[in-house]
Amino acid sequence: MVLAKSKKSVGLGNTLMNDRFGKGKGSDRKRVSAVTRIDHATGKEYITNDKQDAAWVKMRSITEQGALDEFLATAELAGTDFTAEKMNNVKIIHTDQRNPYLLSAKEEQAVLGKQRANKSRLTVPRRPQWDSTTTRDELDQRERESFLEWRRGLAELQETQDLLMTPFERNLEVWRQLWRVIERSDVIVQIVDARNPLMFRSEDLEVYVKDVDPKKHNLLLINKADLMTYKQRKMWANYLKGEGIDYRFFSAQLAKEMIEAGGYADSDEDSEDESDVGEGPSTKEETPKAEEKASEEKEEAKEEEITEQNDPDTHILRVDELEDILLQYQPEGQDRKLQVGLVGYPNVGKSSTINALIGAKKVSVSSTPGKTKHFQTIHLSDNVLLCDCPGLVFPNFANTKAELVCNGVLPIDQLREYTGPAALVARRIPQPFLEAVYGIKIKTRPLEEGGTGIPTADELLDAYARHRGYMTQGLGQPDQSRAVRYILKDYVNGKLLYCEPPPGSGVDGPEFNAELYDMAHLPENRRVAMLSALEGADIDDTATLTSEMTALALPQGQKSKKLDKAFFKSGGNGGHIQQAFHQKYSQQGQAQNMVKHMSGRKLRALIAAEQGVNVKEVQMEMGGKKHFKGGMGLKGGKGKRRAGRSGNNDDDD
Repeated sequence: MVLAKSKKSVGLGNTLMNDRFGKGKGSDRKRVSAVTRIDHATGKEYITNDKQDAAWVKMRSITEQGALDEFLATAELAGTDFTAEKMNNVKIIHTDQRNPYLLSAKEEQAVLGKQRANKSRLTVPRRPQWDSTTTRDELDQRERESFLEWRRGLAELQETQDLLMTPFERNLEVWRQLWRVIERSDVIVQIVDARNPLMFRSEDLEVYVKDVDPKKHNLLLINKADLMTYKQRKMWANYLKGEGIDYRFFSAQLAKEMIEAGGYADSDEDSEDESDVGEGPSTKEETPKAEEKASEEKEEAKEEEITEQNDPDTHILRVDELEDILLQYQPEGQDRKLQVGLVGYPNVGKSSTINALIGAKKVSVSSTPGKTKHFQTIHLSDNVLLCDCPGLVFPNFANTKAELVCNGVLPIDQLREYTGPAALVARRIPQPFLEAVYGIKIKTRPLEEGGTGIPTADELLDAYARHRGYMTQGLGQPDQSRAVRYILKDYVNGKLLYCEPPPGSGVDGPEFNAELYDMAHLPENRRVAMLSALEGADIDDTATLTSEMTALALPQGQKSKKLDKAFFKSGGNGGHIQQAFHQKYSQQGQAQNMVKHMSGRKLRALIAAEQGVNVKEVQMEMGGKKHFKGGMGLKGGKGKRRAGRSGNNDDDD
């Protein structure tokens, strides 16, 4: 007889849900809505459960997807199923003398031509039209369809034109936050990195802002402008003005330093006072020529500083000046606060800019979450309201993946192929500056042996790894994968500085960045070491580094001196020297053995042989003194008895 099913019994599925989420906590996952799917092969419809994710899962930023993940995401957006097909995607890379992960000059020009021809197809997703009569489900369906069409267009652009694109945001939820910020703000501020402004700028975003409302404004805020020289800022200013782009230079780092120093009040007067103090008589005796040269340099520096301050095109804004410029975009006849939308890549300093703005105002900051609870509004002052959008990666063109790594778009810690980015750094940064920054000597292949005069990735990484002591286990070879991470992080953080020249300027990269590789741009400890090594030479901080200067400027630090002293000391050193088995029988080996410290019977036998006396007559005292019968320190029978006891001990031995 079959027993009736108990009403209190719980199925396996509910048991697992309760075990994972706790009793009653998995109820939201049990109630799933049914959706209709279409089998693409047969055309039949079927019903399945809709995918339910937590809120934090929906808001994850997705910039790169594997082939399978992208396939599943596309299928989910389209609401269809697809039949898997086997494809042969094997690629054979032919390696030769040049780096296969970098482009030659001819290939780079061809790629740039294709990028200019397809620039108009590089767009951002648009939000579909909606009104008060549009339901939530209808709007959600329209947004999914529009986003799917946008992704299909970019995929077609990559496949048909064979163009490499930067990893862009593939999560619809993140783009929805951008749409809300644009609809709400009066002015959209794009924050870009000064080292490569066009890489982080989205032209189509500015077009989309005007499409939403022609009264809205766009502003390009070039952050980290302190990394550029005055001439570099001037060239970029001429280019941006010629293109009709509204821009401003800013530095969140300088703003932070001024806030910490309290230098926003009468900063100009303070700087003038400090400059006057430094012009007092020097206690150091100087020749008239040196005094004349120093005075000329001071006058030239003061003239350049005055020129930079009076040039509005290249002026680096302070926080109060930035707020005044933002207030110029206030719509006429509007009583509410000016709403400023801040948009930018995750690594261009958007958060640092917001923190600098808030810290300089010294006001209480209140965050009022919007309806989506993902972007926040920050009350900067009584007149300005900031709308902080989550960090977005816009689609853009790139020449190689090495360029994406060096620009900070791809994460360095997840890097697998590192020779391309390392070779790009070695190509952009001059060899003397690399040697001076790290205190290394890069051994390159001579020109007569096929070298190019520029260090390769292996040569740079080997020199750095050997200097730092990064070696692989087992074989003991330089650990290049570890060394490249330190070098690339220094490049991204600005320790190894390189700025892209503006297009059409007629200036190449080395000429555009020539002023960045002098003594003044070295770290403090390296600059002091070089100046001390080159003492007596007519060299100042503005001198350009050369191979001869860096070869002289490699003094050892205290740690290196201590290590060498312990390794090369005469006895008991840390070095392991392997010698031939007959070394101790040679004249050199016997001399080395004589130097060794001996004690006990061997030392007594050696002393007796040198003095020509009997071993039993040799007396060793605790202080290490040697006494012989009839010689120093032996007095009568006491000395004999001691010698006799010593001899008895030798017999016993």
